[in-house]
Amino acid sequence: MRIRPLEPRDRERIAEIVTATGNFTAAEIEIAMEVVDEAMADPAHPRGGYRAFVAEDDHGRVAGYECHGPTPLTEGTYDLYWIAVDPACQGAGFGRALLAFAERDVRSTAGRLLLIETSSQESYGDTIRFYEKSGYPLEARIKGFYRPGDDKLIFAKELAAGESLAVPPPPAGDPTHRR
Repeated sequence: MRIRPLEPRDRERIAEIVTATGNFTAAEIEIAMEVVDEAMADPAHPRGGYRAFVAEDDHGRVAGYECHGPTPLTEGTYDLYWIAVDPACQGAGFGRALLAFAERDVRSTAGRLLLIETSSQESYGDTIRFYEKSGYPLEARIKGFYRPGDDKLIFAKELAAGESLAVPPPPAGDPTHRR
């Protein structure tokens, strides 16, 4: 598995992945792709502070992606905006690797808290369990936030202060991080 920064060539595959999950509405998919476009506009200085990465399988095919960034007007708080793995690749560790990568990246930029928001809908049950197993307790529930009967769930994880888990330098000749 390899995790690398999002590139323009990944856009179509990410659209396939977020559609294939079956969890997102057409409007949510549109927003996901807007965030992808913002992250790719200027990778060195993405608008909104979006930092986006993809996980590739052993054949170089994108299996999933994540996007995170600093929460405006906070000190060291970040949001995980999107994380999605192709349903055909779920259960193979791509989601765990992407989340761990995001945590390391947040820590490397002096981040201290990572927040994740999601829906309470039954179709998100596996997602909710994934966050809980990854050390993210449910911190808040806002009833009817998305629509009647669809609460907003907010998970949070304190990241160890001063702990540096920055990505190690890649092997010579390889500009990416290998996992």
